[in-house]
Amino acid sequence: MKAYRVTGTAPFGSQRQEFSYDFTAENAEQATDKTYSILGSRHRAKRRTIAIADVSEIDPRTSSEPHVLHAFREQIAAQGGPISAVSEEE
Repeated sequence: MKAYRVTGTAPFGSQRQEFSYDFTAENAEQATDKTYSILGSRHRAKRRTIAIADVSEIDPRTSSEPHVLHAFREQIAAQGGPISAVSEEE
């Protein structure tokens, strides 16, 4: 399993908005299918209306998604914990 970040645009209501999802998947095609499945079930968006801009493999420590952190918890702990984004207050 690897961690993937899928970004693009999709119709949410009456307007199109950008989205970004992090998934655990065997390959990029499986991550793309999960994106279509989730957007279709949550927002009733059809596959042809979803525009996926990028599917990239990521370091699981950079994700904030609980299912990604759970899947790679041993690897993350061995590498010293998650990599947090720099907060805006600093």
